[in-house]
Amino acid sequence: MLYDIRRGAWDDGLLALFGVPRAMLPEVRDSSGRFGTTLPGLFGGPIAICGIAGDQQAATIGQACFSPGMVKSTYGTGCFALLHTGETPIASTNRLLTTVASQLRGRRSYALEGSIFVAGAAVQWLRDGLGLLADAAETGRLAASADPAQEVVLVPAFVGLGAPHWNPDLRGAIFGLTRGTGPAELARAALDSVCFQTADLLRAMRADWPEGAGRRTVLRVDGGMTASDWTMQRLADLLDAPVDRPEIRETTALGAAYLAGLEAGLLPEPDRFADAWRLERRFTAAMGAEERARKLAGWRRAVRGVVAAHAPDG
Repeated sequence: MLYDIRRGAWDDGLLALFGVPRAMLPEVRDSSGRFGTTLPGLFGGPIAICGIAGDQQAATIGQACFSPGMVKSTYGTGCFALLHTGETPIASTNRLLTTVASQLRGRRSYALEGSIFVAGAAVQWLRDGLGLLADAAETGRLAASADPAQEVVLVPAFVGLGAPHWNPDLRGAIFGLTRGTGPAELARAALDSVCFQTADLLRAMRADWPEGAGRRTVLRVDGGMTASDWTMQRLADLLDAPVDRPEIRETTALGAAYLAGLEAGLLPEPDRFADAWRLERRFTAAMGAEERARKLAGWRRAVRGVVAAHAPDG
């Protein structure tokens, strides 16, 4: 929090405020650059360290999201979505983070980032907390068998809600329970909650980045939850946007490896690397507009209910 992402330098005012001598801080280099070598004894000889990136930035690179308007979303315990916004930082008015996407050849590119606290963790709760699943991989199959007439909504605010709500004090709730509600309906509600939260993020991103108005959003996805075809189809349905799952889903590792390979001269420039990105499957929306609008409205009512339940008295 001492770095000025717009100037690409440590901020003198913040250093003075917190009493941090500049000499204590490292030199900032490109994401792909020379950072030193490993100790010779570790791997039988020194190996050059040629790339450094945060995990979400690395995943963005691994998904070849190098152009403004490209969006990736990583689904693990939580979910992290980044929208590439080009070489000009965008100040969010919708509670998203403005971050550096990468810095290559001395040129910085920026992104808007949104974080969901609970994604795969909702499935873990079904399995470990409630004992409804023996294996997380069962969730999509179970959700597919849910009664379509039931509108069960889970707000998984186990540790609050992340972007764009940013309220750590909220707690979770389930709406729409009936005597007919069972494991299948709860499984569907858990997976739906991930899709609803992603929809909240993309809506905030579109509002923050007017250049994206009218553009067709294509969401590139990675992470453990993307193995579920049912979940990815539901995501496309509720976003009303294509969801692209790549052949290589370990995109964080791929992005970090690319940065090192680029500096070492083993891998090509970003445009040619992007050409090597391969689609495994595209999911397109099949849900009707009326049904989608009803479900999204139900989610928003549920979130408002959770917020109201935790509002201070009076």
